[in-house]
Amino acid sequence: MTTNEITAAPARLDYARTVPKVFRAMIALDAAAREGLDPALVELVQMRTSQLNGCAYCLDMHAKDARKAGETDERIYLLPVWHEAAGVYSERERAALALAEEITRIGGGVSDEVYARAAAHFEEAELAQLISVCFTINAWNRINVATRKTPGTL
Repeated sequence: MTTNEITAAPARLDYARTVPKVFRAMIALDAAAREGLDPALVELVQMRTSQLNGCAYCLDMHAKDARKAGETDERIYLLPVWHEAAGVYSERERAALALAEEITRIGGGVSDEVYARAAAHFEEAELAQLISVCFTINAWNRINVATRKTPGTL
């Protein structure tokens, strides 16, 4: 099978149209979560979380938004292996990505080590915003995976 023969499953429903009140609340939550954080950092966190959750729609959207926020192709391409990409991401970014991964893979909780690392790089209010970005993108991923939202659509 070639790449051109691979087709995605059709979308299941139009979430925004079907539950507009919930959708608007999610949009407001997303906007509130981002407040005061560097837009490029937010996009990195949202892309990494979307990779972990297998959300093609969000990954596509946030990669495009990351480029608009000034991210380079190299940093976008290396994001799945950020642990091994020494020198590509700042310590602050690495702390945010580690926190995002543990919040996404919540089964074992967020370790004291990862939390302390993030707390060392973010003021308390920023850390709360970062946690908010993490749980918001996880919610978006779950909505879009469940409804099979098609990448590149509105």
